[in-house]
Amino acid sequence: MSMRPCALPEVPAQTAAVARAAFARGSLAMRFRDELGEVFFDGAFLDAFAVRGRPGLAPGQLVMVTVLQFAENLTDRQAADAVRGRIDWKYLLGLELTDPGFDFTVLSQFRTRLVAHDLQPMALDMLLDRLVEQGLIKTRVRQRSDATHVLAAVRDLNRLEMVGETLRAALEALAAAAPAWLAGHLDAEVVARYHARVDDWRLPAEQSKRRALGAQIGADGWRLLQAMTSEQAPDWLWRLPSVQALRQIWVQQYTLDPHGREVIWRDATTHGLPPGRTMLVSPYDPDARHSEKRGHGWSGYKVHLTETCDNTPGAPTGDWVAQQARNLLMDLDEQAYWFRYLIQDRDTKFSAAFDAVFTTAGVEMVKIPPPGASGERVRGALGAHGAVCPSVWIGR
Repeated sequence: MSMRPCALPEVPAQTAAVARAAFARGSLAMRFRDELGEVFFDGAFLDAFAVRGRPGLAPGQLVMVTVLQFAENLTDRQAADAVRGRIDWKYLLGLELTDPGFDFTVLSQFRTRLVAHDLQPMALDMLLDRLVEQGLIKTRVRQRSDATHVLAAVRDLNRLEMVGETLRAALEALAAAAPAWLAGHLDAEVVARYHARVDDWRLPAEQSKRRALGAQIGADGWRLLQAMTSEQAPDWLWRLPSVQALRQIWVQQYTLDPHGREVIWRDATTHGLPPGRTMLVSPYDPDARHSEKRGHGWSGYKVHLTETCDNTPGAPTGDWVAQQARNLLMDLDEQAYWFRYLIQDRDTKFSAAFDAVFTTAGVEMVKIPPPGASGERVRGALGAHGAVCPSVWIGR
């Protein structure tokens, strides 16, 4: 596939007119186009394409689609549908309203090209450079990070429940994928033992019986894993997610005796257990881990939050306040339609640029009278704009 570099096309007049009518206050895709312009240039991606061959889609446009896809958390199919059917996305890409778009598989193929030629850092740098030019982000600032917990969408299981449910889930997956092969490796006792989810099991209360049941589950799982190593077993069985979870959890939870004949349930003191950063906590989410922080434990993930700290001393400036206004409208997106008035005091940091951000979005600015004005004068100033005054006022 080849590529001939070209500039981002201008927005067709009909597309612009319909988009402005449909999104009077703009949208994320339209603000991307209006405020950032052409961010990704086709010529920078020449290494990912051949000199000859069928012409491919413009890489600059595909990167823009990828950025919006990530921002809106869309699948490839949903992103391709957005290019085909959403007016604001056509405005972003400079497409005619009748443009049919492209097949959703193009996006995964394009990402593969970027990774294969190590071009994804360059695409990120192009976006960051433009954001710095527009004053949307700053360079050389201090950062501080913290982490909080995110719960996995799985049930908390003790060790006995987890090995039992892991083996049951693997058997269920094999029964659906290779029923004929599995039938030749099961007996009635195994079927009766694992036909129900572990939630429905009546686990023994005595510790010795629990360890015996754990050892029995381990032996059953080991025989199943051994059966899948035979030449008669299809090779693709190992690619089933439930089988991969079974193999990994059995390595973590069991070991063999010195002669390699008996499966032993690991003991933390005798045999040792893997550290929490590697130990699986559920057969249904191989990425979830058990974590603890400040005395609180959970099964799931840690999300790390980072904020930048401006090194410039002094109070916020008018430019900084205007930028916060732009950030607010971008975060509000469609919800900004509900706002008609913004009541502000006479602080000099509320500059003309700050007012322009909101007036462009259709929000009317209302300045309160100077300090010392009576309540009636304040009500009169607001009433002139049709604003409803509350009965209780809270001052700054």
